[in-house]
Amino acid sequence: MPLPSIAASELIKLKETENQPLLIDVREQDEWDEGHIDWATHIPMGVLEAKIGEIAPDTSVPIVMQCRSGGRSGICTRMLIDNGYTNVKNLEGGYLAYLEANN
Repeated sequence: MPLPSIAASELIKLKETENQPLLIDVREQDEWDEGHIDWATHIPMGVLEAKIGEIAPDTSVPIVMQCRSGGRSGICTRMLIDNGYTNVKNLEGGYLAYLEANN
């Protein structure tokens, strides 16, 4: 089954609405420190499974997963879906696509 995904341009539009999803950046600390989306929550991939319940106890909350280019966040999207989250999407192209779409 293909992963649910969202384009960077669509995510940018949602930022300004009441439907703004929880944006989770799963990159490592050094990547986050180099630059990140201003409204993202940083939860590195290695601790996501342990921390997600604290950040999103409601498994129906809209969540967008994001990494540098979409690979790691795709793995994390699948993990959340497999753990009962029902409204999770992967940011197509990750942070790089967001930067490109936001210019």
